[in-house]
Amino acid sequence: MKAQSNKRMAVAAALAAAFAFGPAGTAFAAQATGAVGGTVTDSGAGNANGGGLPQIQQQGDVSYVSGGVGQDESSALKRARSHWPLSMQFIGPGSDFLADVHVRIVDAHNNEVLQADSLGPFMLVKLRPGRYTVHATYKDRDQTKTVSIASKGSTQAAFYWNVE
Repeated sequence: MKAQSNKRMAVAAALAAAFAFGPAGTAFAAQATGAVGGTVTDSGAGNANGGGLPQIQQQGDVSYVSGGVGQDESSALKRARSHWPLSMQFIGPGSDFLADVHVRIVDAHNNEVLQADSLGPFMLVKLRPGRYTVHATYKDRDQTKTVSIASKGSTQAAFYWNVE
């Protein structure tokens, strides 16, 4: 009985930390309660990023996040885009949002730095300052844009396909 009471107190303390300290508290809560966090394949909003932001993923030294299918996730990505060096949006006919866009980014020396599929109409990417070429493919139709990433600020690129 005492062990069960101690466990309840630990869970209560962990939850209090999660609410009080945001992402750091969430990590503490997961550790204290034995909960398992998201992985790079977990695209749900119930992850340690908080605020409805999808799971941040890593490929080499490039971090990225994509999604925006639901209103909460879409709003979270729009709020976060000024904090990411590259923000991309994928749009179809009638201003419909698109998902499943294949994105490939190469640097100025034609070295691939990212290859991923978007999980929604928004993709945010942390890139080092420099010049990059973004290849975005939707339904076998490729678009290419050159972007320059500065040491401060955010660059936005919108891709539009007129295909159904």
